[in-house]
Amino acid sequence: MARAIPVLLTVAALAFGLGTGPAAAAFLSPTSPDGPDVVSGIDPAPGSDVDPEDTPGPADPVPEVSPTPKVSSTPKTGPTPKTGLTPTVGPTPKVSSTPRSNPARGPASTGRQAPQSDKKTAAEPALVEDAIMADDAILAAGTISADDAETQATLVDVEDQRIVQTRAALTAMLQTGGVQAAQRKQPQVFASAHGRTLVLPARSTDTPYTLKDLAAVEKGRYLRRLKDGSYLLGVHVFVADGARLQLRGPLTLRMGSLPGSFSSIVAFGGNIEIKGTAKRPVQITSWDVRTKKPDLNTTDGRAYIRAVGGEFEMAYTQVSHLGFWSGRTGGIALTGTERPASAYRHRTKDQRHQDKRERLANTQADRGGNSFGDVETIPVGPGTASHVLADELVSGSIQHSVITGDAYGLFVSGSNQTQIIDNRIVDSLVHGVFMHRFAKNATIEGTKVIGSGGDGFVLSRATVKVRVSDCLAEGNGRNGFTLNGSALASGPSASGESLAVYGDSSVSNSVARNNGRYGIEVLGGSRLAVQTSEVIGGDMGIVVREGASGVQISGNRLADQRRQAIALRDGATGAYVAGNTVTGTVTGVYMRDSNGTIVGNKITTLPVPKAHGITVIGDAGGSEITRNTLIGWGTSAISTARAADRLNKHNNDEDRWDDTSSFWVKAKRYVKPMNVIWAGVILLVVVSAVRSRGTVIERRRPREIRNPYALQKALGEGRPILLRHASAPDPEPVVELPSRHREPAGSTPAAGGRG
Repeated sequence: MARAIPVLLTVAALAFGLGTGPAAAAFLSPTSPDGPDVVSGIDPAPGSDVDPEDTPGPADPVPEVSPTPKVSSTPKTGPTPKTGLTPTVGPTPKVSSTPRSNPARGPASTGRQAPQSDKKTAAEPALVEDAIMADDAILAAGTISADDAETQATLVDVEDQRIVQTRAALTAMLQTGGVQAAQRKQPQVFASAHGRTLVLPARSTDTPYTLKDLAAVEKGRYLRRLKDGSYLLGVHVFVADGARLQLRGPLTLRMGSLPGSFSSIVAFGGNIEIKGTAKRPVQITSWDVRTKKPDLNTTDGRAYIRAVGGEFEMAYTQVSHLGFWSGRTGGIALTGTERPASAYRHRTKDQRHQDKRERLANTQADRGGNSFGDVETIPVGPGTASHVLADELVSGSIQHSVITGDAYGLFVSGSNQTQIIDNRIVDSLVHGVFMHRFAKNATIEGTKVIGSGGDGFVLSRATVKVRVSDCLAEGNGRNGFTLNGSALASGPSASGESLAVYGDSSVSNSVARNNGRYGIEVLGGSRLAVQTSEVIGGDMGIVVREGASGVQISGNRLADQRRQAIALRDGATGAYVAGNTVTGTVTGVYMRDSNGTIVGNKITTLPVPKAHGITVIGDAGGSEITRNTLIGWGTSAISTARAADRLNKHNNDEDRWDDTSSFWVKAKRYVKPMNVIWAGVILLVVVSAVRSRGTVIERRRPREIRNPYALQKALGEGRPILLRHASAPDPEPVVELPSRHREPAGSTPAAGGRG
């Protein structure tokens, strides 16, 4: 907050007409007789002599630029010349703060050093590494102070207020009607506490505004031609509803950007057309007239281009070092608007009646209703949760262009059918291509994003049906591609957002190479796809998480990831991973607390002891792992030891997998409580069966017929003993009974035996 206070004080001072900063006076009043002329090299010819067609082409000799004179640290500001309008106010006030140095990227104030008298030094291109920007991650890393962040956020808010006030003032003047309103339909300058703005109202014809029109305002005070044939823009430009600004190549446009102020081109419902050719491109850059170099310091704001609603077309254009802090002021921004563009007002009465008849006819033809009046309604459901006014959306085309060193390479939100084709985006300070909320039906083809500080390509929440193909994301600080289909809210919210998720977007035939974090990350959403793409290097290859459903990952080639090639984590459901080729990684497919089908993949792992072809952890119920080819060596080809549910695992080719696990490790795979119990039961049954079989065999063995009494011994007969009682009478004679057994022939009866 300490550094935000000077910003607010400066704005208050400008509002009360207390003067402008020295830098603002520098390029807004370059010909002021009472102030220092720091805009060296400006052609003193009047603005009527400016002719865009006289701009030297690439093959034409370019006049040498005179050295920039040294500027005093505290120059005196001359009196502001009178314009007949409200008191002169410079462009958006800025506070020049001293950013903290980043040892890894060099001093933050490199872009603000005093210019040298050596012409060769002045002609050297500035190093992109010295530029400064921050998003949440960079801010957390401590490369920009909280005070600088607050200053930039304040500047973004000031810009929003300036744009809204300019549009409101123009609308109020045009609604008065009569001669006065007709006179207002020409370029004019509005001044407010937030800076000067050159307003281009809608014309009664289709004739676009050109550089000649800008240079003619106040005799070229705000657009001047420099000695090298380029043009210096020193004011904010506002393209109103129904107006069209056309910039054609060959053209070099330098947008003034100083520590005290910067310029911008903003269309609110109007159209911007920037077109060159392959041999005669349009070149646009921020420009510090003191150093004669692009503005590399974003902590005090920087020039930018933005289309709010309407149409934006750019082809064969080279853009460099634009934008600061937010997406909408990030360099080249295409954004929808909360207020519908008023292009409808510019149609004739007959055209409006015809539009009404067609609208009513369409409503009768389709009673289900996809639209009502000017409102486009889309059925709410998975992946289709946008509901935006039809004419709020911006449409655009960016083709065959090169964007270098912007804060955001391209920022798109609230758009329909935007085309980003065959572009090269290098060294963006935050992200390369950022598709923000309610960007739908977009096509991104043949675009390369290299060296961004954040992600290469981002499809943020509430983006629908965005197709990315034949693109390259290389050497970016975080992910190569990020697809986020999560809902905007998880419950009741202040903005009343829907709980529906988004999706139906895809990345195909693209390459993610050596990015700092993941190659491709999918966060939430439904029916997102990554197909026939190549992911090389990075910590992980393709990561699906945060409850994403129905994600298709097929036909991709992944190599050399530090951990996992494909990871399904944290509640991903119904994923389909098929036909992918994985090489040079520790784990081919990693599934944790997610489910899906893993089929037909060929996985070759690194020769490390803990390598796995496929790893399943936690709740993975309903998953199927089949017909995969696993090559390598490690503790297991398919590791399911930590899975909580049974998996449908079958028909996988593990013949070329060398199991390196120890005996005890292998034993632990099978020695489990239930396995031990069942093994004991089976062993008891087997032992009992064996013993019973032995007894049966013994009993069934054949024997010879024997006399059943052969083993019995004949009873011997001794002398009979008579037992008598004392009082008993004399014993009766003993009667001997004949024996049942015959004595053998020749035997001698024993004494007392049978006779």
